[in-house]
Amino acid sequence: MINSNSAILIIKLLLAQYLAIGCVSQAFDFFYFVQQWPGSYCDTKQSCCYPTTGKPKTDFSIHGLWPNYNDGSYPSNCDPDSPFDRSEISDLISRMQTSWPSLACPSSDGTGFWSHEWEKHGTCSESVLDQHRYFEAALNLKKNVDLLQILESEGIQPDGRSYSLSSISEAIRGATGYAPGIECEVGTSDNSQLYQIYVCVDTSGSNFIKCPVLPSGGCASNVEFPSF
Repeated sequence: MINSNSAILIIKLLLAQYLAIGCVSQAFDFFYFVQQWPGSYCDTKQSCCYPTTGKPKTDFSIHGLWPNYNDGSYPSNCDPDSPFDRSEISDLISRMQTSWPSLACPSSDGTGFWSHEWEKHGTCSESVLDQHRYFEAALNLKKNVDLLQILESEGIQPDGRSYSLSSISEAIRGATGYAPGIECEVGTSDNSQLYQIYVCVDTSGSNFIKCPVLPSGGCASNVEFPSF
C-alpha cells in the first residue's frame, strides 16, 4: 500500500513530467514563415538538383514554418517520439510537391526534406498544430502571400537585374502590412542575390504579425534577382 509521502512524491513527479512536456511543445512566441527563391539556391557553388517530379515552377517555394522566440533563438527537435509520417499528409502531397519541393542533391521526392522540417521545427509547435495541420498551415500561408506576384506588381522581376533591398522590403510590407526579413546568398559570381524572405506569423500559424525580431540577412543595399 502506498503511504501518503509516496503518493505526494508520485504526484509531484507526474506534474513535473507534464509541465516539462508542455514547456517543450508550447513555449514559443511566433513562427517564421520562410520562402526561398530557387534561382538563388541553384546559383551557388554547390548547385542544386531538381526533384524527381521535374523542374519546379518559377516561383518562391516554402522552406519552412519555424517556431521562434522573441529574443531570436528557437526551439528544435522537440519530440523524438513524433517522427514524420507521410501517410498523415497524403492528401497534401500534390500541393507539397508544387509549393514545397526539395532542391537538394541528390534528386528526391521531397520526403526527406519534409521529414527534416517536421522533426526539427514542426514538433516544437505540436501542441498547436498536429502534423497534418502544420503542413497545411504552411501551404495556406504561401497561398496568402504570393511573393512573386507581390514583387512583379512593383516591377521587381526575376530577370537577373539588381534591385534595391529597400524596394523589395517595401513591396512586401505594402502587401502584408509588415516588414519582412530578407536573406541573401552569394552567387557563383560572388554577387549578392535575393534568397529567402521571412514573414512572421502568430502561434496559431494563420495570421501575419509584426516580426518581434528580424534575422540578419547579409544583404547588400542592392541585390540581384536571378532568373530560374
